[in-house]
This record gives sequence, C-alpha cells and structure tokens, in this order.
Amino acid sequence: MRVPLSWLREYVDVAADATPDDVLAALVSVGFEEEDVHRFDITGPVVVGQVVSLEAEPQSNGKTINWCQVDVGPANGGVRGIVCGAHNFVAGDKVVVTLPGAVLPGPFPIAARKTYGHVSDGMIASARELGLGEEHNGILVLSDLGIDAPVGTDAIALLGLDDVAVEINVTPDRGYAFSLRGVAREYSHATGATFRDPAERDFAELQPGTGHTAIVDDQAPVRGRVGASEFVTRVVRDVDPARPTPPWMIARLSLAGMRSLGILIDITNYVMLELGQPLHGYDLDKLEGMITVRRALPGEKMTTLDGQERTLHVEDLLITDESGPIGLAGVMGGGTTEMSGTTSNVLIEAATFDPTTIARTARRHKLPSEASKRFERGVDPLVPFVAARRAADLMVELAGGTLTDEGGALFAEVFIPEIALPAGFVAGLIGVDYSADEITGALTTIGAEVVDADGGWAVIPPSWRPDLTDKWTLAEEVARIHGLDRIPAVLPTPPSGRGLTALQRGRRRVADALAAAGFVETPAFPFTTDAQNDLHGSASGEHVPSIRLANPLDGQAPALRRSLIPGLLQTAHRNISRGLTDLALFETGAVFVPEPGVVYGTDDVPPLGERPSDEILAALDASIPPQKRFVSALLTGNVSPRQPGRAAEAAGLPEALDAVRVIATAAGVEIDVVQSRRAALHPGRTGELRVADRMVGYVGELHPAVAQEADLPGRATVLELDLDLILTLAGDRRVAASLSTFPAATQDVSLLVPADVAAADVRDALQEGAGALLESVRLVDDYRGEGVPEGSKSLTFALRFRADDRTLTAAEATEAKLAGVAVATERFGAALRD
Repeated sequence: MRVPLSWLREYVDVAADATPDDVLAALVSVGFEEEDVHRFDITGPVVVGQVVSLEAEPQSNGKTINWCQVDVGPANGGVRGIVCGAHNFVAGDKVVVTLPGAVLPGPFPIAARKTYGHVSDGMIASARELGLGEEHNGILVLSDLGIDAPVGTDAIALLGLDDVAVEINVTPDRGYAFSLRGVAREYSHATGATFRDPAERDFAELQPGTGHTAIVDDQAPVRGRVGASEFVTRVVRDVDPARPTPPWMIARLSLAGMRSLGILIDITNYVMLELGQPLHGYDLDKLEGMITVRRALPGEKMTTLDGQERTLHVEDLLITDESGPIGLAGVMGGGTTEMSGTTSNVLIEAATFDPTTIARTARRHKLPSEASKRFERGVDPLVPFVAARRAADLMVELAGGTLTDEGGALFAEVFIPEIALPAGFVAGLIGVDYSADEITGALTTIGAEVVDADGGWAVIPPSWRPDLTDKWTLAEEVARIHGLDRIPAVLPTPPSGRGLTALQRGRRRVADALAAAGFVETPAFPFTTDAQNDLHGSASGEHVPSIRLANPLDGQAPALRRSLIPGLLQTAHRNISRGLTDLALFETGAVFVPEPGVVYGTDDVPPLGERPSDEILAALDASIPPQKRFVSALLTGNVSPRQPGRAAEAAGLPEALDAVRVIATAAGVEIDVVQSRRAALHPGRTGELRVADRMVGYVGELHPAVAQEADLPGRATVLELDLDLILTLAGDRRVAASLSTFPAATQDVSLLVPADVAAADVRDALQEGAGALLESVRLVDDYRGEGVPEGSKSLTFALRFRADDRTLTAAEATEAKLAGVAVATERFGAALRD
C-alpha cells in the first residue's frame, strides 16, 4: 500500500518535520513491513508563466511551431522566448514553464537550446511531461484546472508534485490497511497522534434514497454465505465528465500507484483508497431496468472493462440488469454500462461481497484488481453508506453534478460475536506480564469493545477487523500495540525423548556423506513427462502408470516423477550449457509410485473454515499415491582435471560404485552389485544393487541414445536407490565390531570360472568356505585373454585373514583359503589358476 504523506496528514497528526523514514519506522513498530519511498522525479525551477504573445511559424517539415514570449516573473528572468509545438493555448493563458536546470521524469533535463531558428529558453510542459497523467495532446493550461496563481509561483508545490509516499507491505490478514483510513489509524497507534476517522458522519445524511434498490438472488451461496450482504446505490445527475481532475487528486492517485482515468473514475478510485471500500460507477442512462445480483448461468458470457469476453463459471457472482451481466461483482465492471465521456447521470455502487466468492472469481479469470484485493480480505461492512455519499459529494464538487434523493440500500444487520479473553491468557501466550489496564487499553485502542466478564473480559472486535476471531488473535494485538520488542528472547526447552526420527536421521547422514564425498545436492521440481517416467521408472522401459496433475505449472511436464534421474539430467544439461562440464550431482527426494488400477485424487474439497472429520482426512490420505524417498546421483566429465604430467581422469562406473559404498556406509548396510539390464542404461555396464537379496536400486552408465537425448556431450553414470527401504533394512541400532590387536595375514587367489558366473557369487562362495577367519575379500582383477580358455575368465581376489585371539600362521590362512576355493569349485567348477 502506497501512502501519500499529504493525504495521511488529513486523518492523523503527523509532525511537520517527520521524514518518510520516520513514518515508515512508526508503521514498522506496529507490524508492517517497510517497502519503499516514492517521489515525483521532478526538480525545479518549474514555475507558473503567462503567455504574453505567440507567433505561428510554419516549418519546412510540415509542422507549425509557436514562438512564444512567456512571462515567468522578475525573480526568474522576466519574459523568456520559448518554442512550443502545441496549439491549445492563447496569449494570456497561464501555463507551467520548466526553466533551464529543471529535470522532468525520465529523466529529461531542461536546457536552453537552439531549435527551429530560435533559442528556446525553457519548455512549456504538458500533463504527461509533469507526471500528472497520460494527456499529451497539448500543454497544461492552468485555467482548465481552475487554478489562477501569480506568475512566478513554484508550480511543483502548486500541483502537489512535492508530495512523497511511503510504501508498506500489507499481510493478507490486515486488509483494513489497504486504505488511508486504516494506515492513519495504525500510525496513531504507533505514535499516539490524534486520529480523525473519515468514516465518521451523521447517519441521517448517509441515507441513499429510493428508486434503485438492488435485488440479491443468490441461488447457490458458497459455503452457505450469500454473495452480497449489502448493496448501496446513490444517483448523481448532470455530471460533466469532461471536467479535469484536480492536480492534487492526480498527484495523490499517482503516488498511490494508480493512473488518472478521468474525473468520474478518479473519484471512485480516490474514495476506495481513502476508505478501503471499492466502488463502481454505472452510466445510469445505459442501465436497463433494476439491478440484480446473482450467480452466473452455465455457459454465460460477458465482456469486462478490459475488452475481454469471458466465459463465466456458475460460482461467479454477477451484477446484472434486464440486458444481462453488467459486471463481475467485486472484480471488474462490464463494458456495456461503463462511465465515459458522454455520461451525464451516474449510479454509484458500494457493496459488501463474500470474500471467498470474490477470491475464487479473481483467480479463476486471472483478473486481480484493486477491488478484488480488498474484498477478498474483507472490507468494513459499516462503510458502504459512507463511501457512496463521499463519492457523490466529490462528483458534486468536482464534476458539477447534482445529488438526488434517488438510490437504494439493501443491507443486513452486522453481527460480530464477542470473544472471551481469560485474564491470564495473554501473559501466558506472549510471555510478558501485561497489566489488566494494558490489555484493555490496547484492545480499546484498536477499536474493540471490552467489558469485564467472569475471570477476564468479553471483547467485540471492530467491524473493520475480520481477522480478529479468537483469543489468540486478540493476544497478538496486545503484543503488537505495546511493542514486539517487549517480548523476551528465550530459547524454549525441548521436551525430552523427541527429535528426528530414525528415518530422518538416516536421510541426513546419507546426504551429508555424499556432500562430504564431493557431490553437490541439486533439488529439482518433481514434474516430468510420461515418457521419462516410462524410461527411468521401469527396468524394461515399458509403460507404467503416472500421476498426472490437473493444473500443471508446465504443460509439457504434467506428470509427477517416478524417478529422480530426469531432474538430474536437466540440471546437468543446464550446467554443461553454462560451461560447467565436470559434475557430481545428487538429490534426495520423493517419487510418486501409483499402484496399477487405483484412481488417485479427489474433486471433493473440504471447507476451509472447519477441521475435516477423521473420515474425510482418511479419504484424503487414500487419494494420495505412495511416495517413496529415493537418493540418486549423476557423474559426468572428469573426476580430476588434466595437470602437468597427468592426464585427465574421466568419471565412470568406479566412481559411481564408490558413491554407492558411501551411501551404504552412511545407511549402515552392505550393498551388493549384480550385473543386470535396464532400458535407460548401457548394456553390459549396468548393475542391480541389493541388500540382503532385496533389490534396492541400480547403477550404470547412461545409454548413449539417452545421453544424446538429454544433450549430454559425453558419458554419464547414474545411480538410484530406494533410500527409505535401505534405512528400514539397516534397522534402528548398529553394533560396532571390536578391533583386533593381532596382525592380519593376506593372500591372493586366482580362479578360473565360466564367463557367465557373476564375480559376486564367487566372492560369496569364498567367504562362506573360508569361515570366520576371513576378514575381507575384494575383487582385484577380471582377466579374459591369452592363457584363459575361451568361455572362461580369471577372477583374482585379495583375501585378508585375522583371528581375535592369536596371530595366524601362513598355514592357517592357506587352509582357510583352500576351504573357500573348495566351495567355489563345488558350486561353479572353479579351478585354481597357476
């Protein structure tokens, strides 16, 4: 919300020497956020001048310029010669003259310059050049604005261009602050300055008259709330829409972030900013019959003020007459009854609409407006009468209209339930020992009615504060009014026995371990395509069910991911395109694995104003697909760059397997690798990852076609594991093995086995046969070549033996080794290689 300070001073006593920063500091102290300070980008000298004479001079380019003599006053050099291309003024007119040294918005510095054969000693300005609107067809003639100031007067102050506005961020629960009335009240709370409520008027003068009472025919209220609870109309006749908007109003609207659109529309916008009540003006002569407020019919259409034809939804609330829709209630008016340059009679509308209805309509049509922004946050239901009369008075004063006794009022009794506030509740919640006088004083200050009740107070919030609904919100108001700096900074003592779950701790261990190993975590959006889910979500690449979003952020990625690999591929491509080619990336995140034949999602949205029942919550949970937690990694480029005396070392399967071991160690499991095949991976360079004979993931090099499709220039290796499954298999407790103080005995063994026998199976046989003395077995060579029979391969394992109670002899180690070889021979026909 932008707040011009000259406007703010009309309703609250702001010190004459208060700076914009002082005003912002006061508003921040009562809970607002400081945003910015706005000024007109104009510096003087800019003065009132009077045209003494002008001579029309045709030019060779077809234009005709005026060579003017303009009196700017003795203090500014008297009469100056100025070239002007406009023709909407005559000798004797008073105009705005920007003298050399002035700077206009743009920035556009003014200097004496030679043009069209003359030295133009300044410039006669138009409204747009001064920042006072979009009018640029001619210069600004002050008599058109009703201004007759002495020659030489400072035009910046005269036109309100010396004003400044402060901007604050208004949170969704404080819609009352989208008005000068609301901000002035808050400034009063912060400083103690006297507040003058612009909505305080004699109720007798607010009665709108008769003849134009609207009808509300809401056959389908949203959540049981009628779309319009109040609808006030007033009629002003014989307005002159051609009258100029006063400069002070244009300046205030501009600083508040709104364009001047003509006197009639400017008045409705001005009152909205002043009181927080959106208004709409209709050309009364274009209305056909009575106004009816109703819901849209199926397939109904209307054209809004922006010229767009919109297909309406049956939930949309409409303002209609006998011709059909003439406005989207609380959002935007219709084009058929808009005020224009020919309007002479105006019907002013001030209404109270259901916030939920307005919010849904604005979002449905992607049509946020200043009106909808206020209605969806809640407006003061006691203000429509005041706002309608205020707008009517301004149309009489500024547009020459006549206030009639025509109008109408449809309204319901405003009932605000009282809230019970126990005496010790505020201090217990906030942690400050407020006195009873401080509590009641704060609540009275914000406009609430407070009466003593048993054990505390009964509080009726003010009509402009729909956000005050319970004792917690009242306690927050007490803390806000008396200063948030009074709240002590005390760290809470966590209850014992709580903290992260075992799965959460495990996930963090795995992520920390990968980061420590040199990988970079790169979270990605969980959206992908069905094709990517089929390719990476199944081993064979066959079609698998995916969860599709009803309203995806990206229409080309409408499905929720079944794998983290597509996101890593996108991240790698983005980095490579920016010159970062050596990558080690990982992500931990949820994947969505729907069960075949099950329909997920629901069209039944529970109401937001109450807690759903256990049955509804259970149904919502059942509508969500299973979400597993995966960990995935991608390597491409080089592990180490080229250096003097050393070639670059490319990342590949060994590094991916090292990452698997890092994950296994952090999770507390042992992961075995078994050769397998996957559609997305290179045949022969793919491994299935197992824990206790259960498949938990895979590792391998991307298939060249898949890498090319992902725009990866070289080889890429990926891995993916079901992290939650691994952590579940690891169990809750890990017992550290004792360390032996006796030395180890190491031996190697080379075995000839058929080529189709997996090395992991041979390793398991050696481990089983060697028994407890075998501490470690590791594959160090897989040889297939000269000296090895065709169809066979030579596997060499490094064995390490150790006993807990003695130093092993070489004979004991050899005996254990041969026992392992015997098991391998029995199972696979393994033979010792000489």
